[in-house]
Amino acid sequence: MDPAQQKRHDLRKRHDLLDELQRDPYPLYAHARRTEGLTFVPTLDAWLVSRDADIREVLLRPQDFSSAQALRPDVVPSPAALAVLGSGFAPRPTVVSTDGPAHRRHRAPLNSGLSAARTAALTPYIAQQADTLAEAFADAVAEHGHADLMAHYARRLPGAVIGRLLGLDPADVPAAVHGSYSAERLLFRPLPEDEQTAAAEDVLALQHLLDRYARDRRTRPREDLTSAMVAALAPDAGLGPGPRELTADQRCELVSNLQNLLIAGHLTTTALIGTTVLHLLRHRDQWELLCTRPELIPAAVEEAARYDTAVQGFRRTTTRPVTLAGTELPAGATVFVAYGSANRDPARHPDPDTFDITRHRLELRHLSFGHGPHGCPGSQLARTQIRATLEALTRRLPGLRLADDHPVVMRPTLIHRSPEELRLTC
Repeated sequence: MDPAQQKRHDLRKRHDLLDELQRDPYPLYAHARRTEGLTFVPTLDAWLVSRDADIREVLLRPQDFSSAQALRPDVVPSPAALAVLGSGFAPRPTVVSTDGPAHRRHRAPLNSGLSAARTAALTPYIAQQADTLAEAFADAVAEHGHADLMAHYARRLPGAVIGRLLGLDPADVPAAVHGSYSAERLLFRPLPEDEQTAAAEDVLALQHLLDRYARDRRTRPREDLTSAMVAALAPDAGLGPGPRELTADQRCELVSNLQNLLIAGHLTTTALIGTTVLHLLRHRDQWELLCTRPELIPAAVEEAARYDTAVQGFRRTTTRPVTLAGTELPAGATVFVAYGSANRDPARHPDPDTFDITRHRLELRHLSFGHGPHGCPGSQLARTQIRATLEALTRRLPGLRLADDHPVVMRPTLIHRSPEELRLTC
């Protein structure tokens, strides 16, 4: 085997191992929690932080554990795909990949735009959309005998909600959702070169769409989150009668941050809708209990998020030599803080591998939405959408169950963990 063949062989082997780990990371988590110190995982090229207490410590020490490489891609795109991306908007740091003053600057418009008051104002729209989509899903099940919840419902509700929040024209939402999934596939899944190039073209189209909205909101601000981000990240200091045009650097920063918000705002919630319904239906007694006691819906959302969270974790990079869980780490070491593992840590959650929507409230203090400075600012918006989903589905389709002839396969990802498809029947 020549060096080029060996390199391709090693890359395929790594992708296969990564695929296996991502589809079911929980055995690795359990092993790591039982092992003294930290566990180095070559497939992730990172030290795995698996215990709840250690993860909380990392998240509260941003000065020692930097977020700069939080979303480092698992896959390096091909030269052709990189050339396509290179013709677009140069990436800039976002709220996910910054700390300290830079992080606070990026987060400020999100804190106000995703506040409790803003979420409450969106709640009637979310309920209406959930009910309309649930009715259409019920019709599809009745017509075909089964239907895929992910395609018919889970990928639609969060897209509509984040689109409304950002102020997107409803006609642009499908393209925005498509471009977001293409970005995830390009950077986190091994694809043939032609598919990489096509995905890069989708990302480029998404960037131009978001840039168009950012430039429009500079001259015509509205009561939407895009306008708030333009005002916060590119304040207009012009002295003339009208607003200054955005600079090239401002446009790049806004596109990066709007794209990050768009992806985080709907892919994560889509994934949580899928895993929540999946585990309720796999644990039939829990689903039936929820149908008869809808007041348990908020607790069911928390338990589902704890039991199998969408964002399994993020990377952090040490800024100096540190000792964590008895393991000495040099400066520049990469750790993977596994929220999904913390949520199954028996030191925090009694009987953690049991799915139980009647858990005591204090036992539901999970890490599914992060912790500390990087806690998810959109967590309440996500919760509201999942609650609305369960209210609509339990009311309309109490007999819902998994289709026997369609096994559930989980998507190979640690950042938007969910079923590939979720075929349901009645």
